Amino acid sequence: MSSTLERAVPADGRPGARRRLVVIGNGMAGARAVEEILERGGAAQFDITMFGDEPYGNYNRIMLSHVLSGEEDDADIFLNSMLWYEENEITLHAGVRAERIDRFAKEVHSDDGQVTPYDVLIIATGSRAFMPPIDGLHTEDGSLLPGVFAFRTIDDTREMVSYAQHEHHRKAVVIGGGLLGLEAARGLQAYGLQVEVVHSGGHLMNAQMGPEAGAILRRSVESLGIGVHLNSRTTHVLGTDKVQGVRLKGAPDLACHLVVVTAGIRPNVDVAVASGLPVERAIVVDDQLRVLDEEGMDVDGIYAVGECVQHRGQVYGLVAPLWEQAGVLADQVTGRNPSAAYHGSRTATKLKVAGVDVASMGVQGPERDTDEHVMFSEPRRGVYKSVVIRDEKIIGATLLGDSRKVAFLTQAFDRGLPLPEERTSLLFDLGGPTEEVGVAELDDDAQVCNCNGVSKKDLVDAVEGGCTTVAGAMDATRAGKGCGSCKLMVGQVVEWAAGGAVEEDPAANWYVPGIPMDKPTLMAAIREQGLRSVSEVFAALAPDRADDAKSKMGLASLMKMMLADEYVDERDARFINDRVHANIQRDGTFSVVPQMKGGVTSVHQLRRIADVAEKHDIPMIKLTGGQRIDLLGVPKEDLPKVWADLDMPSGYAYGKSFRTVKTCVGKDFCRFGTGDSTTLGIEIEERFQGIESPAKMKLAVSGCPRNCAESLVKDVGVVAVEGGRWEIYVGGAAGAHIRKGDLLATVDDPEQVKLLAGRFMQYYRENANWLERTYSFVPRVGLEHIRAVVVNDAEGIGERLDAAMQASIDEYSDPWVERDDPFTPGQFRTSLPLEVRPQVPVR
Repeated sequence: MSSTLERAVPADGRPGARRRLVVIGNGMAGARAVEEILERGGAAQFDITMFGDEPYGNYNRIMLSHVLSGEEDDADIFLNSMLWYEENEITLHAGVRAERIDRFAKEVHSDDGQVTPYDVLIIATGSRAFMPPIDGLHTEDGSLLPGVFAFRTIDDTREMVSYAQHEHHRKAVVIGGGLLGLEAARGLQAYGLQVEVVHSGGHLMNAQMGPEAGAILRRSVESLGIGVHLNSRTTHVLGTDKVQGVRLKGAPDLACHLVVVTAGIRPNVDVAVASGLPVERAIVVDDQLRVLDEEGMDVDGIYAVGECVQHRGQVYGLVAPLWEQAGVLADQVTGRNPSAAYHGSRTATKLKVAGVDVASMGVQGPERDTDEHVMFSEPRRGVYKSVVIRDEKIIGATLLGDSRKVAFLTQAFDRGLPLPEERTSLLFDLGGPTEEVGVAELDDDAQVCNCNGVSKKDLVDAVEGGCTTVAGAMDATRAGKGCGSCKLMVGQVVEWAAGGAVEEDPAANWYVPGIPMDKPTLMAAIREQGLRSVSEVFAALAPDRADDAKSKMGLASLMKMMLADEYVDERDARFINDRVHANIQRDGTFSVVPQMKGGVTSVHQLRRIADVAEKHDIPMIKLTGGQRIDLLGVPKEDLPKVWADLDMPSGYAYGKSFRTVKTCVGKDFCRFGTGDSTTLGIEIEERFQGIESPAKMKLAVSGCPRNCAESLVKDVGVVAVEGGRWEIYVGGAAGAHIRKGDLLATVDDPEQVKLLAGRFMQYYRENANWLERTYSFVPRVGLEHIRAVVVNDAEGIGERLDAAMQASIDEYSDPWVERDDPFTPGQFRTSLPLEVRPQVPVR
């Protein structure tokens, strides 16, 4: 075998030069390996080049289910931004595929024609979604049939979200009832889809749990409204130009508009196969993560790590083993610890599956006659606990619906701790050594966060390094940034490490991240000091944070709401949508939405919109959920011409502001109508158009309790009832979160509707957190309190709230007058596409 010393000299013999380290793969394993190498001083040893199939930095795939459900924004799951690569002098070829390795010339050949030499090579190509041989899954050109999705990448997730939001798409089928399939099913429910899970196995999550636990999990999943079909095999995806359903073997067809395939993963070994490297189930490596040839000798200078690796016959698909491998690999290639070796992982997982706590480790049931099996099952509560013991050691455990014993069981599984004679105490807190393990008893290398491979020692080191808050320790270590199921234990470890002297994270209550004040304090300071612009606020309250871009938009919105015509507008404090009065799209073009008050239009407006769309070659015209017409794909430089030709005011489909009022046809045309919803909706839209708020606000007015305008799921919804009265609902939602609005009041006439709706919106504007929608604000503050303030004027501030709202109304002006008089010469200058291009950094 070749030695580490031999590999320490650059292949081209350059004296004193840094060695060339090339990494094929920019996913979680490849990026983690590079991070570990940098931590060991690798920046002084290597010129680092990375290849990644996707045109982005490294992101957390575990969080894709949170992006699908709307709990996280896709921008928030990135682990390493493009700037990180540049700051660490890493050449990243993003969106470039390495096709072949010439292991004799020590070169990597990529699909863009480049040839990149290496001294040390790491293969971290990960895995890909397995697409089973189902008829109709692909079109004739080999692409997936429209409506069929894998669930592996951030682009898969974005496309799935876009497709699920289509108003005509109502049913989805998920093929595969494993962890990912159940997460996909739960996420799709957020878009109002009826979801069915088709699973070929006899019980759900059969790779992580046995039949008894799987049966209880099925009850929990079905209680969420998700259909489950077990022992079912999908034979055909129905539809010619798009998905129309799926055919099951021996069962009726399932109609659907969207199919998600989560049938498992397969190691990505294409580059190894094309390069003549031996591949069995995956790329074969030894205990030092060196790639082995046909004779079992390591291939000079080539390592592999992650899901593409087969070690001692095992292939791992969990995060924790990847982190262990990355640490050993870094020790090897930097020479920090040449004796470091990877001996395999005992896999234990703790996570939430569709909202249900699940922990699993080792075997799921007795495998020998002498194995002990301790089990408790309570299906009604969705609880199942199982422990398998062999030779007085735990060799497997499953916890479903109650994970309080997971800390002790995990440590006993990992360390072979002695077990009590009273086996029941393994499942319940009966006192003694199995009482829920305190953090003081946890080993230093005990995993606290499985998703990001954070140990107890990592958190302790963060505290000793100066982190005085739980949030600070989480930011420093990434603990709790995955599925989130470990946050309680993370807090306990941090508190123990700090000797109980954990400070409350002050930033948790700041209105915006760059100003160390909560909302009431910030508003008081702005008024007391007579601050009139965002720059003045930073200069007076946080001069060292004046460039905090994350704070500017929130501050601008707050100050415009507070100060009305006294606010001094600064364009660099606005988001791009607010600077050009249009909604930016993924490719850097914009959409514009002409105002149609209450969703009512005219022949003249329709003809004008059609003429403009034809004249400017608008690529897409779409009806929005708010009953408006959206013109998509307008280049930035064309925006003034489009609005000039339209000669219509903006419909406010952008910004954190009042959006639209959706209406039904009301009593003039509908035979069920009891109130003139159309007229009232138009009056509300005219009154409140364009007002700023902490988050967007959508409204609706329905002319009868049949609720055709969907008023019960709006930020403010109004419904006409018998006797000429109107019900006002607040805090509803029908997007990524679904919530029926709460009845605020029932009033006698439309003027009272406008008064109370305006007063509620002003109270929300003054008291909500930045980006907090009303569906979160109302339950947080409490409906009874809001009703007392808004309806009964219990605090005596009703007149002030009304006056503040009126001041904002009086300040309104059509933002599109700037089409004739741009605020700056570059306001509508050509916009470059925002898609990340594979050219960072440039050297």
